[in-house]
Amino acid sequence: MLSAPLQQKLDRLRRLLSEMQSVVVAYSGGIDSTFVLRVAHEQLQDRAVGITAVSPTFPALELDVAKRVAGEIGARHEIVETDQLAIPAFTKNDDARCFHCKTDLYQLLGAIRKERGAEHMVDGTNVDDLGDDRPGIRAAREWGVRSPLVEADLSKTEIRALAKELGLSNWDKPAAACLSSRIPRGIAITREKLSRVEEAEALLHREGLRHYRVRDHGEIARIEAALEDMSQLLEPSLRARVSAGLKQLGFRFVTVDLEGYRPGGIGLQ
Repeated sequence: MLSAPLQQKLDRLRRLLSEMQSVVVAYSGGIDSTFVLRVAHEQLQDRAVGITAVSPTFPALELDVAKRVAGEIGARHEIVETDQLAIPAFTKNDDARCFHCKTDLYQLLGAIRKERGAEHMVDGTNVDDLGDDRPGIRAAREWGVRSPLVEADLSKTEIRALAKELGLSNWDKPAAACLSSRIPRGIAITREKLSRVEEAEALLHREGLRHYRVRDHGEIARIEAALEDMSQLLEPSLRARVSAGLKQLGFRFVTVDLEGYRPGGIGLQ
């Protein structure tokens, strides 16, 4: 049973989305945008559509989740293609990388919104995101994207609690991020680097790890894993399989970062 304050926030979110009348949801399959799509579908039915933009920076594993969960919700879901690698300002991989990526996304979604006659574009930004340096949020504001989770004053913890209450199967899904975040700033982003990182992380997924990143430092693969996954990763037989697998992808050295997983690619800047 929800607490009264949390129920009030959910009611506020429902009112906000209902008042928007029709929305295009920037939907990645992560818990935040999934929750927005779930409530938007509840309130607006076919006047809410989730749009997933697929590009070389978007892991196939995440696309699989997005398709499955949208189907569970029963929401309209469409997949469109884009390619940030065609944007030189993005591939140079400086501090404005996320701004250029999100600008590309919202430009695409804006065209879809206009074509469909939808009233608003919405995203999954929540109040916890506001304390970070998020160039992507600046891009969203420039394109008029609304963030109903912020407007309803919802935090990540509250979103997970509400998602569980509403029966979303991905309520406890670890946060994901675009594959380009695995490449150090100032190192050009290429299709080959993105593909190698995606294959490396798919290997860890197959081995049963839940929360991890493989940071690409050229010859070195630096694995960040959640502390609760660290002992599993360092078990001798798994450690040997992971090392061999990553070396087959072209890494010469495979390391495990003893500080564990840190959001935002800390240490890559």
